[in-house]
Amino acid sequence: MADMADQSKSSAERTFQYQDHLPPLPVADLHESLQKYLESVKHLASEEEFEATVNTVRKFEEGIGKELHHKLQQRANSRRNWLEEWWLDGYLELRVPSQLYVNFAGPTPYLEHCWPPAEGVELHRTSIGTWHALQYWDMIRNERLPPQKAGKTPLDMDQFRMLFNTCKVPGVPKDTIQCYFKTVSEGACPSHLVVMCRGRIFTFDGVCNGEILTPPELFRQLSYVKAQCENSSEGAGVAALTTEERTQWAKARENLVNIDPHNEDLLEIIQSSLFVISLDETKPYSSPDNYTNMTLEAMVGDPTIRWGDKSYNSLAYADGTFGSNCDHSPYDAMVLVSFCWYVDQQLRAAGGKWKGPDTVRPLPLPEELVFTLDSKAQSDISQAKQQYLETTRDLQIVCYAFTAFGKAAIKQKKLHPDTFIQLAMQLAYYRLYREPGTCYETAMTRKFYHGRTETMRSCTAEALDWCQAMVHPSCDSNTRRKAMLLAFNKHNKLMAEAQEGKGFDRLLLGLYMIAKEEGLPIPELYKDLLYTKSGGGGNFVLSSSLVGYTTVLGAVAPMVNHGYGVFYRIRDDRLVFSVSAWKSCRRTDAATYFNNLSSSLHEMLHLATTAQL
Repeated sequence: MADMADQSKSSAERTFQYQDHLPPLPVADLHESLQKYLESVKHLASEEEFEATVNTVRKFEEGIGKELHHKLQQRANSRRNWLEEWWLDGYLELRVPSQLYVNFAGPTPYLEHCWPPAEGVELHRTSIGTWHALQYWDMIRNERLPPQKAGKTPLDMDQFRMLFNTCKVPGVPKDTIQCYFKTVSEGACPSHLVVMCRGRIFTFDGVCNGEILTPPELFRQLSYVKAQCENSSEGAGVAALTTEERTQWAKARENLVNIDPHNEDLLEIIQSSLFVISLDETKPYSSPDNYTNMTLEAMVGDPTIRWGDKSYNSLAYADGTFGSNCDHSPYDAMVLVSFCWYVDQQLRAAGGKWKGPDTVRPLPLPEELVFTLDSKAQSDISQAKQQYLETTRDLQIVCYAFTAFGKAAIKQKKLHPDTFIQLAMQLAYYRLYREPGTCYETAMTRKFYHGRTETMRSCTAEALDWCQAMVHPSCDSNTRRKAMLLAFNKHNKLMAEAQEGKGFDRLLLGLYMIAKEEGLPIPELYKDLLYTKSGGGGNFVLSSSLVGYTTVLGAVAPMVNHGYGVFYRIRDDRLVFSVSAWKSCRRTDAATYFNNLSSSLHEMLHLATTAQL
């Protein structure tokens, strides 16, 4: 991807100018895809199990699979992205609480240079950070954000529309996404912010007479909110409702609207706002090499001061550090990474200071949004807080910097840094459990219209062979090196194919959805033992994503109870990981996995260093 540090520069190219020219999402070849699928499960099975799966796949390909594939191709003929609606529905039909099981969250990076942790500066810093965020919103509004590219190939930018002015709204049986964002050429766009503090909710406009509020003006507004909250009792904490199971939240929301029509107006204000600023009184910072407390706080912090359905919650902590919590449904993490990296670079360039005028124009004071509540609504809020506290206690996160080496040392060995980490993850899992760890890695498909992701299955037969060689005492270094290179090559090949729309998981999902929509019986392939065992249907024990080469990192909950969630970022001199696990599973422990991952990284570099690669 193009260097995101350049994104603030003026560009002749407009943000969305390539959208109409992007190729449609292709439908992968059925036979090739099923062969890749078989290859991805063979090393996970006994001979008998694999033979049974081969028969199941052959029957599928010769029978219903061919028919479903033909119908999927027909669907693709009339849509530029045949998957888009189904993919979003996958998020919107989930009934588990979004804020814990779906959202991604983490520390924002500003403490690594000009903004070290400090008390008494949070409102001042929040004002400056918010001003930069509003500049980014304005760049997208005016289409001045340069379109991102892979080499010279433009990437889809549609997800950037969802960063601001966007909210998920709960419903039965599925939620909806409300996006109020518009570019300047499309018309007026809401410009108000929502601020939450001590269970209370306020709003004010981020624009005055067509001009974005300056940091001194934002500071004035935020100071007013803080003073109001400090001088009176805590609010009702209506935001906690967004942490509920989705159907429960939908019913609680319906009750709110029925109590008083004005409540619906207040919900609309929150939903349409640019984003939510959460004034949080915790002090989560640990150290430059340990972001654990900050990441955990962003994931499972005070439910009364963030709106879990908003596409962006900016969390401002009392020790002058920052975090974010974002709904994953409308966009992928790379949007937030791009945005946070822009703010980070702007702050760095200005030394974290505001160098403009201190003048504060006459502005209307922030308005408090006070919901009318009945006993049922109060009970709903209380119940939401209770279930949130109970479920969040189960999430374990460690977020550490591995500082022995980084991208520079790996590239020196002519190895791909991302593949290096993925293989280290495989080795760490194999050492712990003596079995292959089925792994989902995000592969970006933004070369295509409204493309999002494909699954890259990094637990390959070659990776397993290499892991077995690494733990086998009789294997010499030369055997291990050869096995490692084969695993690298296979991973790189599969990743390249996935990014070109030639993976197989999204195709299998599409065929499943066609059968479901046509009211046909679910094909046997999807009930097969190896389909689930290999990670299909959202059952990967390792759920992972490279979030880039910047200072921005986040975390996500594991996909399955006995699994791990692994986000990582790559810098020249370090690799930073966030690893999540569920405490209720005695088999997993995030800290133990990270320690094994660190050992694996050291072993791999040693192997590469002693090799004549």
